[in-house]
Amino acid sequence: MKLAGMASNRGRNLMNIADRAPGGAEFAVVLTNDADAPVLEAAAERGIPTEVVERDADESRESHEERVLDALSEYDFDLVTLDGYMRVLSETFLEGTPTALNVHPSLLPNFTGANAHEQVLDAGVKVTGCTVHVLDESVDGGPIVTQEPIPVFEDDDEDSLKERVLYEGEFTAYPRVIEWFAEDRVTIDWDEGTVSVEGDEGGDFPARRIVSDDLASSLRYGENPHQNAALYTDTTVSEASVVHADQLNEGAKALSYNNYNDADGALNLIKEFEEPAAAVIKHTNPAGCATADSVADAYEKALSTDPMSAFGGIVALNRECDAATAEQIIDSFKEVVVAPGYTDAALDVLFEKDNLRVLDVNENFEVTDSLTEKPLVGGRLVQERDTQHLSVDDLEVVTEREPTDEQIESMLFAWHTLKHVKSNGILFADGTETVGIGMGQVSRVDAVRLAAMKADEHAEGKDAEGAVMASDAFFPFPDGIEEAADAGIEAVIQPGGSKNDESVIEAADEHDIAMVFTGQRSFRHD
Repeated sequence: MKLAGMASNRGRNLMNIADRAPGGAEFAVVLTNDADAPVLEAAAERGIPTEVVERDADESRESHEERVLDALSEYDFDLVTLDGYMRVLSETFLEGTPTALNVHPSLLPNFTGANAHEQVLDAGVKVTGCTVHVLDESVDGGPIVTQEPIPVFEDDDEDSLKERVLYEGEFTAYPRVIEWFAEDRVTIDWDEGTVSVEGDEGGDFPARRIVSDDLASSLRYGENPHQNAALYTDTTVSEASVVHADQLNEGAKALSYNNYNDADGALNLIKEFEEPAAAVIKHTNPAGCATADSVADAYEKALSTDPMSAFGGIVALNRECDAATAEQIIDSFKEVVVAPGYTDAALDVLFEKDNLRVLDVNENFEVTDSLTEKPLVGGRLVQERDTQHLSVDDLEVVTEREPTDEQIESMLFAWHTLKHVKSNGILFADGTETVGIGMGQVSRVDAVRLAAMKADEHAEGKDAEGAVMASDAFFPFPDGIEEAADAGIEAVIQPGGSKNDESVIEAADEHDIAMVFTGQRSFRHD
């Protein structure tokens, strides 16, 4: 798509479009009505042809527009884009060109004219923005194509507001519209005065996302002391959350960036289980997890998986914390404990530790916040949360040896825990408690070896002999199974789907290991 740009000053929106080339669009020409306009130099630096058509002092608007049209007629273009072109164009111009667009620094139809930011501040509105609209003969009128909201803060003046609307609003909205036109997705209904855009739809993954969060607190620092950080909150979320949790020991220091991240991971893990469950998290990975008849027993089993790594970790429980559990928690250094309630006796115990942060979350463990996000430089990834929950009916036995009922129970526990282990991940489990965890390895074989080492050297009162193994993705070669056999593993749960599945199954049969396929992975990379 070829563009004809028109500006009276710097034309920063036009140059932003030129630099980004949305939808492959490029400028055939940039025209100005001021021979001293900085846009001329900026365009020339980019190799864009330029034209200057100034209006004579006694020249009519129509005559000037005809000369503009004459200048533009030397170029082929599909769309006219205005950016601070300080003239109201008449029918003469509009009928002589293709569709013309303009960007205005407010949410039209409010605050038209040249002093939009002054009007916004005088009106005391809390949200402004910009509007890209199709040009007609009115002042800042014509059908609206898109808008981008921008907050107005108490300390804003015209300059600060202008800068934010330009760089955060106009630089987003105008290229978006150019891309839509380049993709032939825009339909203008002049009779109705409306614009429709094909594919500009809502749903879980809308074509445009507008996210609004409130600052909850400034944090001491980010992941490292040299990084500044803050916590933002979405008040619409009803699911149990560490963001909305009450910190019961108010005299303790506030949670850090890493505390929040780890506590969130711990809480999400124990939401997997209906039975009393406990987990200890370190650097967003489980150091141990277990279910039992009581949270005290579950915590004891979880901690015994890797008490060395659990030092300075985060504890999460899916039941009210009682005194027996609290006594175990304070027996070694922990940063945070998260639970849906505490007995008075438990609080008396936990408050003995001055800087053990005690978080009270609500009892709504049902997943209601259905999406997760990962910021990237220049954007963000959005996906559904991994809410898969397998049952025995989802498992396909692929080996000669059938797993026992006890092994199946252990497999399912291991699989649901493994969902919260950083990939590549391997987890050993015995019954409904972890034995060894190998996480975050670039080699799946190394993940098996790490889990075996953890079970052999770090676990207390348990080992890998007779345990089951869960893998978050398929085994590409038999070597992972062979390592598991050396560790004493007797059953394996994994997704399957490798082109070498047959040789992997053969290796399991050779070592008399039962193996089931889930048909789905449980990768976690964050």
